[in-house]
Amino acid sequence: MIGFSYVFILLALIGILSFIFWIWILIDCAKNETDIGNTRLIWVAIIVLTFIVGAFLYYLIRRPKRLLELGE
Repeated sequence: MIGFSYVFILLALIGILSFIFWIWILIDCAKNETDIGNTRLIWVAIIVLTFIVGAFLYYLIRRPKRLLELGE
């Protein structure tokens, strides 16, 4: 029984951290992404519809390019 509670706590912690990461990426995209060619709208839609997968895609693919282009 004790092992089950640790697994539950670990999964709950991972879920909470994933949600916080998702919110952070969503806000970052909505505030800082360029609006040229609806880039912001497309990335926000991807992040919202695919939850954590979209957030990781944005963080790993688009965000570094945006930081190089805009320097933010």
